[in-house]
Amino acid sequence: MIRRFAVAIALAATLPLRAVEFDAKASERFANLALACVDKEYPNKISDNLNSDADVAPPRKLTPAFYGCYDWHSCVHGHWLLARLARTFPDAPFSPLAREALRQSLTKENVAQEAAYLRAEGRSSFERPYGLAWLLQLGAELRESDPELSANLHPLEQAVSERLKTWLPKLSHPVRSGEHSQTAFALGLIMDSSDDRDLIATARDAAKRFFINDKACPLSYEPSGEDFLSPCLAEADVMRRVLPPRDFATWLTAFLPNMKLPKPEVVTDPSDGRLAHLDGLNLSRAWMLEGIASGLPKSDPRLPAIRTAADAHRQAGLASVTGEHYEGGHWLGSFAVYLTTQRGIHASK
Repeated sequence: MIRRFAVAIALAATLPLRAVEFDAKASERFANLALACVDKEYPNKISDNLNSDADVAPPRKLTPAFYGCYDWHSCVHGHWLLARLARTFPDAPFSPLAREALRQSLTKENVAQEAAYLRAEGRSSFERPYGLAWLLQLGAELRESDPELSANLHPLEQAVSERLKTWLPKLSHPVRSGEHSQTAFALGLIMDSSDDRDLIATARDAAKRFFINDKACPLSYEPSGEDFLSPCLAEADVMRRVLPPRDFATWLTAFLPNMKLPKPEVVTDPSDGRLAHLDGLNLSRAWMLEGIASGLPKSDPRLPAIRTAADAHRQAGLASVTGEHYEGGHWLGSFAVYLTTQRGIHASK
């Protein structure tokens, strides 16, 4: 199979990747991580309710577009990775394989089944908000690169937008975790990727409602042992999307008054999927710090320290994306590409 052919060259490039080296050759390492898993059905973690015996079926039957990469959300952002890199490096050797993988997954029939699965009774919280926000990111990438696949995906995007517009106004408090349930990170993805103006307005209103009055975030308490997102930095990163630079600088002073930034984390056992979350934390901290820097006035005295911390996390995070262990390999490549292509910064400009 065309995707399996890619695996032969997939994991050879395991040397640490520095920011200045990110090019088509270096990005092959990340593309092949996704190519190795988007149609790898097992092991598989299905996190959902069973409504009847009909829901006891192989993942490829339940969600035929996004059944690989261990879980639904990882498969979604694995497809996003392929779309992002194929557009960024259209002439790279891996790009035809990436485009073919997308065509095999994102057929009209597969997407129709995905939309039906999402809308089924008892699934109001399915992949909410993390997986749903990544689905919108995939939609944004396809709108900019592949009109046919974008049209195929559109019904699922509509279902996701409806779900989020119903949920966000009812959410009375943000979820401040360091994992999939976190509100701040999802709001940022939604603002950057949705083409639904009402949803974008709802997300911006939610961010202001939840976070505008926050002060003295306890950054020194982070991380929890299985975090892959920083609650404090993610909140600051989403607020730079909704506030002008001067207002954001003032808000940030109250929110992180001492600005003692963390050092990169070390994973004690990368073969443990939960502990390996800290590798992702290094990557997400790097892009969040870069995002925070992009939202401040150019004269802000905090910028050198923020950029130094971002670079340290970038180098530590990218060095961990080796694919040696599937527990991290099935998702860390997406985080690496989100960081190195600055999707969260470019999309919000």
